[in-house]
Amino acid sequence: MPGDRVPVVFIHGLWLHSTSWQPWAEMFRAAGYDPILPEWPGVPDTVAEAREHPESQAGIGIGIDQVIEHHAEIVRGLRAPPVLIGHSFGGLVVQALLDDGLGRAGVAIDPAPIRGVLRLPAAQIRSARPVLGNPANRKSAVSLTPEQFQASFGNALPADEASALHERWTTPARGRPLFQAALANMTPRGRAATAVDTHAAERGPLLIISGGADRTVPDSVSRAAFKLYGGSAAVTEFRAFPDRGHSLTVDSGWSEVAQAALDWLRKLGIPGQPLAA
Repeated sequence: MPGDRVPVVFIHGLWLHSTSWQPWAEMFRAAGYDPILPEWPGVPDTVAEAREHPESQAGIGIGIDQVIEHHAEIVRGLRAPPVLIGHSFGGLVVQALLDDGLGRAGVAIDPAPIRGVLRLPAAQIRSARPVLGNPANRKSAVSLTPEQFQASFGNALPADEASALHERWTTPARGRPLFQAALANMTPRGRAATAVDTHAAERGPLLIISGGADRTVPDSVSRAAFKLYGGSAAVTEFRAFPDRGHSLTVDSGWSEVAQAALDWLRKLGIPGQPLAA
């Protein structure tokens, strides 16, 4: 019965839309889970609407802290503690929710850096430049050109696949979360939206997945986040896909990453409810 299934909340990051998780949702539903694809606050229901109305994400009011609380309210309203799966800034949200005691387990894929991650590779700086290069973007919604998407998301893909993914999935994204992440280590811990207690022992298990060719959240950044959890007694594991870029949740190899998440959940003893024959 659907009501007996473990909920799985999929959380996207900047420049992608919640509907980009649909293939994952179908795979997890077939495996017996109950997928939920919430949208960020203020973002329209479809990619087309989000592109037509970038003003829905403009203004300074919504930052990563509001995005975290938005998803926390969704999780609190579920009938059972869910599995949390997030990509990029969605991966940061996953870590924040686990830190708040929400969710039975979390998978953070190429997660945006939490406070305390000091690695800042040149590739990451170049990927963030379209937003951080203009302070006015803190109050704006910013779109990626096909060339910018190719450089930051699709660098490990053939050019035609990167172009197709840009056309299918990208939406304007708020600039403020990137500014918050960039300034996190200069912000007092109590005020930093990206702060997470990496020493907490009571949170649910966490798997960090990294794309080794990622330029937006380079592998060294994901590994630095994993290292911060070294003092925690809670389960924290790391999995790398050496030849994958930041597009690894939406490109032609997405199912390999999804299967890794499913296998990890089964190892934890959080299997789905099989579909009736």
